[in-house]
Parts: sequence; structure tokens; C-alpha cells
Amino acid sequence: MSDSPAARLQQLFEGHRLTPTQRRIAHSMVRQAADAPFLSSVELAELAGVSQPSVTRFAVALGFDGYPALRRHLREVAPAGPAAQDSSYNEYQQAVQGEIENLRRLAELLADPAPVERAGRLLAASRPLPVLGLRAASSQARGFAYFAAKVHPDVRLLDEGGTMLADRIDTARHAGASALLCFALPRHPKEVVDALAYARSA
Repeated sequence: MSDSPAARLQQLFEGHRLTPTQRRIAHSMVRQAADAPFLSSVELAELAGVSQPSVTRFAVALGFDGYPALRRHLREVAPAGPAAQDSSYNEYQQAVQGEIENLRRLAELLADPAPVERAGRLLAASRPLPVLGLRAASSQARGFAYFAAKVHPDVRLLDEGGTMLADRIDTARHAGASALLCFALPRHPKEVVDALAYARSA
């Protein structure tokens, strides 16, 4: 049998009893065989004209824990494709490709909006709502606090460290705060970790 991406996919699908919707997904993957290992569940659902949960059920029907596991398998057995180009990318292109992959993973996570909705309700219910962001992350915290204040009655920006930070966390907690939103960038200062630990114990 040919070792083409399409042939490998056909081999994977053989022996499985698939529903008409699942066969449609399988056919779409075969048609886009070279790109299949790099498609998010949302992209594959759009390509096949089905729902994202249908893609998840399809992966489970093939014996995988979910679509991410299926995609990992496809990448392992069929490495040829967009990933093979990575070695020819310069450092700037590699950085962009990394962000594209991050966005694809984010799109997959957002297919289930429930965690985001729960977080939104948790933050909305906190009165006041302290927003923490130190040093490089202070601009993100300020931006969020600015827009949050348009819909939340009491947003408190914590963008300065030092000895007063613990006092401001205490003040927010005693005023009724039940949650704290923190913005932190890579190589965040230890002060952020300490502040979060203090907030948890407050």
C-alpha cells in the first residue's frame, strides 16, 4: 500500500464502524491529508461541515481519548507537512509559527465556552474586583481594569509592588473581594508569586 498521507489515513479508518457524519469527517481528512495533522478540531469541523463535538466523537470512535490525541498520533506517523518547513524558517518566522500554534490550541479550548463563562461569573461576582499586574504586565492589567470598570462597580488596580501591596490585598478582601485577576508575563517577578500566595491565604 502507498505510504502517502491519504493512504495512512485510510488505513487508520479501516475496521471502524463510522456514522454518516463521522464518514464525512473522514473523507474531509483524506481530501486534506497533508494538512490533517495540523488542523484544529474547529478547523476540521468547518471543513467537514459538522459540529466541533462531532469531531471529538469521531476521534473517540477511532479509539483516541479525544481529538488532540488523534492529532498527536497523526503528527507522529505523518510528520511530512507544514511542520517539515520549520527548519527552513528563520527565527522570526518560527516565532510567528509558534504563536499561530498557540492560537490554534486556544481555539480548541474555546470550543467549550463553559470554563470562560464560569470565570466571567466568578469575576463579576467579586465586589470589589482586584486586578493585579506588576512591571511588564502592568499595562495589560491597566487595560483590563479600564474596560472592566465600565461594567463592574468596583475594580481595584494593583499595579505597584512593595510593602503596600499586601495591605491593598487585605483591604480588598475585607471589603468583600472573593476573586483576584492576575496578569503575569514570562519571567514574572517573584513578588507576583508572593502576592498570589498571600491573596490565597487572605
